[in-house]
Amino acid sequence: MKTLKEGDKVPNFSATDQDGNTISLSDYAGKKLVVFFYPAANTPTCTVEACNLGENYDALQKAGYEILGVSKDTQRKQKNFQQKYNFPYPLLADVDLEVINAFGVWGPKKFMGREFDGIHRITFLVNEQGIVDRVIDKVKSKEHAAQILA
Repeated sequence: MKTLKEGDKVPNFSATDQDGNTISLSDYAGKKLVVFFYPAANTPTCTVEACNLGENYDALQKAGYEILGVSKDTQRKQKNFQQKYNFPYPLLADVDLEVINAFGVWGPKKFMGREFDGIHRITFLVNEQGIVDRVIDKVKSKEHAAQILA
């Protein structure tokens, strides 16, 4: 797993959001962007994390950030997740792992003694030039917005 690091240029990517819109990194040129990766929509920790960002959306926007959530869930599953919790930001349905691989967040994981490949819960703060300013690899789902704003 070769994860992007602080100072790396984010490769341009495109993926479909929950509404079927194509979203690309280039859509955010000149803007600060939070890209958070989560293993699966509607799972307990992922829901807490996504809701924390939704509840703090105004503060994140005041700090100049746009937000993108990414998992390998289908567009339909992302749409259900987004509607259920009324998230004010897009969720990318990266079923082909294009964005996930571009950021290098797919790799070996352990859970309950089992090893498998999956998405690592990592958040990237990308500056206006498309460069990674900060990587949060120890995400605290209940206080994730505070981690970003710190």
